[in-house]
Formats: sequence, structure tokens, C-alpha cells
Amino acid sequence: MKTSLQHLKLKNHLLISGKILDIDLSYQLFGKDLHSAPVVLVNHALTGNSNVAGETGWWNSLIGENKIIDTHTFSVICFNIPGNGFDGNLIEDYQNFTPKDIATIFLESLSFLNISKLHTLIGGSLGGAIGWEMLALNPDLAENFIPIACDYKTSDWLHAQCLVQQFLLNQNDQPLQKARIHAMLCYRTPASLNERFKNEIHPEKQILNSHDWLNFHGEKLNERFSLNAYQLMNHLLMSINTDETKLKEIKADIHLIGADSDLFFPAFEMQRCRDSLMPIKSNTFYHEIKSIHGHDAFLTEYDQLNQILNTIIHEK
Repeated sequence: MKTSLQHLKLKNHLLISGKILDIDLSYQLFGKDLHSAPVVLVNHALTGNSNVAGETGWWNSLIGENKIIDTHTFSVICFNIPGNGFDGNLIEDYQNFTPKDIATIFLESLSFLNISKLHTLIGGSLGGAIGWEMLALNPDLAENFIPIACDYKTSDWLHAQCLVQQFLLNQNDQPLQKARIHAMLCYRTPASLNERFKNEIHPEKQILNSHDWLNFHGEKLNERFSLNAYQLMNHLLMSINTDETKLKEIKADIHLIGADSDLFFPAFEMQRCRDSLMPIKSNTFYHEIKSIHGHDAFLTEYDQLNQILNTIIHEK
């Protein structure tokens, strides 16, 4: 299983803004060698990266040897969104980038690697939104598309949450920590926090355990993520705007997966998407994770997600 970081250089790439840049795109490949097996492309979420499998992989419950996405069977590739910092590279003028720009960069990189067809394109949250943009641009790209806890556009609700993030990120005092604390409350639910913490006090710190948990996540992200990268990702979330007229042209079987308690990308938005596509695209399906844990259910409810994905990945 290959896990080392690999790089592509896209020269003179034209952005939608009109800017022309050289793009250094990094990625990791897991499982079978390219062109020896069906290819699965994984698009990572906001604070994710290309390290999706292996001992430290953030989605290793799903991807790996004898897992649902079996690296004995598939070539699994994951690009880093340029500027996420995982490869040490940041983007100064992040406002020039949109999810469609990221989609075109990923498509150009697949072409560079001589990958014309994917068995499956899968992504959660921001990664799924970029997947929508990729298929709107190239409707023949994938046999299966699995957008998880996401939408093809930024709703007013999502934009409002990202606007709060933007305000926090523009502060001078602990901007990333504060933004992450707010984000964690978007990713979870009242029921999730109340059930877990029960108003209990940390015996040493003499603060609520829920308070301590939020502080921990703020500090943890601050240690591994840069402010610039977080600003870019938040900007991308605010800018999802896939051409709705192109969705009906997508050839892939579309399997939307929502979480019934998601407060970030609500399940009813994904159901609405399913309902709008079904009359013109019968190979559109909706699956739902039942959980009190909100948006993060797609990263925590592994048994349910694996069961859903098993029927999708292995039905062909």
C-alpha cells in the first residue's frame, strides 16, 4: 500500500477569477497500482487531507485491506485541496479560489495521471461538494457518486455559519481556536453534547467537561492546521455554487447519504436534492444515517456508514 506524498505541477492553470497560477498538487495513493484496478477517488473534508487509509488514516475504518473500499481490489487516490497545508504549501490569495476551481484542478490532475474513469467518487462535506462540481464539469467521470453530508450549493444557513467563522478568523486573539469551537457546535447537536457531558465538572480544571472538550478541539486544530488554510476552507464552503442545470447530465449512479440530525448540511436539503433529480434521473438514491451526533455522524457512525456503502460499492 503506497502512502508517501506525491506531487503534480500544473503549469499556468487558469482560475475562474482570471488569475493564472502554477499549482502544486499533492496526493496519496493506496492499494493497487494505478491502471491495474478500478479507481476510487476520495475528496477530503474541511480539515481533512490525503491520508485516508493506513494506521493513521482518518477514514481507515472504511478504506484499507479487507475494508469496504478494499485496497486489495481498488486503487484509492486522494488529492489535497491546494492550500490545506498538509504538504507545507499555503495559498496567500485564497479568495481567488472557488470549489469549481478545485474541481477543475482535480480533473486536470486525473487527466495528467491518465485516469479517464472512476469506479467511485466519494466525499464528505466540502469534499462531496467539490465532487458535485467535478461531475457537473465531466458528467461521464464516475460510475458511482457518493456525496455524504453535503450539498451542491451553499445554503443561506451554511453561509451564515461560515460568516460567523469568518468574523472569528479575522480576530487577533486565538482566531483559529475560537472558530473551531464554534464549528464543533455546528458539527454536533444539543442532544449529542447533553448526553455525553451531563453538566459534569472537570475535577481538576473546575470547568464544565463540555467546556474542556471544546477547548481541547480548539487547541488540537491550532497545533496541526494553519489560520490561512482554515480561512481558505471556510471561503470554499461559502462559495459552493454548482450549475444546477448540469446535474441531470451526470451519468453516475448518485447515492446521497445524509445524517438525520445534521445541523450543517441538513438532511432535508439532501432529500430535496434527491426529489428534484429523481423525475429526470432515476438512478438517484438517498440513504440516511440515524444519529444524535449531527454532521460528524459520517465520521463517527462507522457501522451504519459501512453498511450503507457496502450495498453501493459491491452491488456492481
